[in-house]
Amino acid sequence: MKKVFISLFILSFTLISSCKKGKDAKPNVLFILVDDLGWKDLGCYGSTFYETPNLDKLASTAVKFTDAYAASTVCSPTRASLMTGKHPARVGITDWIPGRGDKGQKLKTPSLLNALPLEEYTIAEAFKDNGYSTFFAGKWHLGGKGFLPDDQGFDINIGGNHTGQPKGGYYSPYKNPQLPDGPKGEYLTDRLTSETIKFIENNLKSGKGKPFFAYLACYAVHTPIQGCNRYIEKFKEKVKTLPAAPDSGYVKERKAFTKTQQNNPKYASMIYAMDENVGRLIEELKKLKLYDNTIIVFTSDNGGLSTLLWKGAPTSLYPLRAGKGWCYEGGIRIPLIIKPAGDNYKAKVVDQPVVSMDLYPTLVDMAGIKPVPDQYVDGIDITPAMNGKKLKRNTLFWHYPHYHGSGWTPGASVRSGDWKLIEFYEYDESELYNIKNDIGEKNDLSSTMPDKTDSLKTLLKEMQKETGAKLPVPKKEQTVTGKD
Repeated sequence: MKKVFISLFILSFTLISSCKKGKDAKPNVLFILVDDLGWKDLGCYGSTFYETPNLDKLASTAVKFTDAYAASTVCSPTRASLMTGKHPARVGITDWIPGRGDKGQKLKTPSLLNALPLEEYTIAEAFKDNGYSTFFAGKWHLGGKGFLPDDQGFDINIGGNHTGQPKGGYYSPYKNPQLPDGPKGEYLTDRLTSETIKFIENNLKSGKGKPFFAYLACYAVHTPIQGCNRYIEKFKEKVKTLPAAPDSGYVKERKAFTKTQQNNPKYASMIYAMDENVGRLIEELKKLKLYDNTIIVFTSDNGGLSTLLWKGAPTSLYPLRAGKGWCYEGGIRIPLIIKPAGDNYKAKVVDQPVVSMDLYPTLVDMAGIKPVPDQYVDGIDITPAMNGKKLKRNTLFWHYPHYHGSGWTPGASVRSGDWKLIEFYEYDESELYNIKNDIGEKNDLSSTMPDKTDSLKTLLKEMQKETGAKLPVPKKEQTVTGKD
């Protein structure tokens, strides 16, 4: 009933609004989400080994965020936040679905939902109810049958299901019920881009005049690390020109190892192919004369995979500490590039902290459709920051009360201004950093600044309580939540 009421309300508003605006064209939206892409994995964010000419060019003509964060250190929670505008703790999805579990571990970790509830009014539904054609391609990982993209507001679903990585790998046959196999040897990133282009072309040819909301969620660059055969040799040759990796290529992170140099040719070829396909999409939009009236968002779902329990991570995010799965900057800081529609904006770099759940209210605002603040209670509209104004929010927090294959143990973190606190529940330890002065989180100030540490601990607990965050406990105790 909630969805029906909201849908009817927004539809009625849209009809009235369209009469007022006359022939004003609504902007299209192309949302590109890359899986496990780290903050340092693009040329425009500082990589000198990976090559991303198309994204570098886009960033130079759009708005690039230096302090953008994923809602979580892993995929499903962030994807839920992108769909709902809510913090993962509030949604009830705080680990990748179905999660790693806590077998053999000291703490009992909280349960989580195995699908995004249908009661949530998704960003796709908001756009669909405002007259948009909606399309999804790629990785979903928010539930299976009955909870797929086409159950959550998308008219078309190509490849999205319950799995978190390509079951058949990156070459056809894909073993994906939502994606018919292509010719043997077809590369998955190419195929998903071609399907997105086909949708854009067909939507234009339909003659219905509908704007589109296209959501391309690449399976790349998630494991398995299967390079794009067109470019592996290119980067094998480039590896030969690199200096020797410092520290033998890895540094210790508690029980894990963090990679210190970008030098994996297969991973580099996956990024290069991804960038090539972003270029294909931009070229297609320009060819169809849709580019100027299309909002483009490019981002990731969590930090890059640079830290594992063994020496084998595919990427490095140095100078950021750790990577996917961790609440250090390497696990949560991500690329974010937004190109608005029209020409009434200036290319700029924004250094204010923003987070995944902000993109729902931001895109609703940029599209000029009716806000739904009761839905995206944790996200804020970041267009003021894109226009040079200061955002009113000063605090973000991350809640990952689970064990992860990267070596992370249950914990949480909060950033308030330039200060960041990280809690490790299993060790009963806290660390304090000044992110502005110490982006690599090397100088723990918790022992020398106890008052600041305690104030951030209190702030974190307040935010956990407000969102109903579930906490881990010793296995002999009962699971509690932040509301208790």
